[in-house]
Amino acid sequence: MTNDEKFMFAAIAQAESALKLDEVPIGAVVVKDGKIVGRGFNRRETGKNALYHAELAAIDEACKRLGGWRLWQCELYVTLEPCPMCAGAIINSRIKRVVYGCSDYKAGSCKSVINLFELPYNHKPECIGGIRENECSALLSDFFRELRKKKKQAKKKTSV
Repeated sequence: MTNDEKFMFAAIAQAESALKLDEVPIGAVVVKDGKIVGRGFNRRETGKNALYHAELAAIDEACKRLGGWRLWQCELYVTLEPCPMCAGAIINSRIKRVVYGCSDYKAGSCKSVINLFELPYNHKPECIGGIRENECSALLSDFFRELRKKKKQAKKKTSV
């Protein structure tokens, strides 16, 4: 197993924590020198805050743990391709490398919709996608399938 796979499994574990809260299962970890220094998972619904993305939580914890905002020696592993807000935070925190699981064809900002890392900002992280893609994608697909099922059942109950 490669280091990328190992740390993606850690990000998947974070996504599973989100799932336990009925949150969209997205997880992230920040790694420095082969050690996890920040963890996070999606908490937008439970926290009622648009900023509570997995990447932002992991970056926040890493900054606090390392004592600074420059994470130029760190890598970020996330189960879903980062959105524009998270890509901006990655650029601003100077993370050197981003590894994501599955692509986000609606909001992905590292490749799918746009690649913000290719624009002329002062920092350009390396980026690789598709690591443990099947597991990451299945988490999301299963979650949304169950959500649709619950909504359909709730609709049946109200129409009876």
